[in-house]
Amino acid sequence: MSEKVAIIASNGGLFDAYKVYNIATAAAASDKEVAIFFTFEGLNLIHKEAHHNLPMPEGKEHYAEGFQKANVPSIPELVEMAKELGVTFIGCQMTMDAMQLEKEDFIDGIDVGGAVSFLEFAKDANVSLTF
Repeated sequence: MSEKVAIIASNGGLFDAYKVYNIATAAAASDKEVAIFFTFEGLNLIHKEAHHNLPMPEGKEHYAEGFQKANVPSIPELVEMAKELGVTFIGCQMTMDAMQLEKEDFIDGIDVGGAVSFLEFAKDANVSLTF
């Protein structure tokens, strides 16, 4: 039985993206099976345009220089790393419908499904996280 990490991404800011993708890529690089369920504002993390321009929390602008000095990968780079490592991306169908978004509005390679799709994966996950 493989070890699974189930992540719910429901917030859509820059720090949220770093939390989600840092955990997901670290887990996948450690041979864990990883799935991320993107819902509500979390859909920004996989939106074709939005994931390039996620907002820095107000008053935290000094982190930008620190990220650059530390060679922290950008969110688009982390997305690609996660995809290369086999992380499964699931866009929430209900939220997409409510926001009038289509699969084509998102990065290539995502699955679209409801909570049941994610729960099927998460039911025997060793680690479950929400950001």
